[in-house]
Amino acid sequence: MSLPTKLVLVVRAGLPPSLAVNAAAVVGLSLGSRLPHLLAEDGKDASGGLHAGLNPHPVPVLTASTEELVALHAKASAEDGLVTVGFTEVARRARDYQDYLADLAVTPGEEIEYIALGLFGPRTRVTALTKRFPLHV
Repeated sequence: MSLPTKLVLVVRAGLPPSLAVNAAAVVGLSLGSRLPHLLAEDGKDASGGLHAGLNPHPVPVLTASTEELVALHAKASAEDGLVTVGFTEVARRARDYQDYLADLAVTPGEEIEYIALGLFGPRTRVTALTKRFPLHV
């Protein structure tokens, strides 16, 4: 059975593996905190060990160019019913969250460079926005 909603992470093409994994983790955690209702129930293994509930959605990790990420963010942010989380160069360079907020406050929107985006919403809308991006390898 296909889920009516979709969750996708898109990282900037060409990132070193360590930065790509970090960006996906930051966006995934931030997106997940906005969607706590998605967590499935905890499960037990055959020995009785408890395992925390997971997100039941597949999470494809795709890649896009810097320009494509900017365009994707603009389109996704303009859509009602989509949750969009962006991880930016401003955030990546900050040493702590207060530095990030201060640097973000003086960075014009047109100068924001995205490292990664997370999108969640109706399957058809998320697919339409992301179907042309290849899987991250």
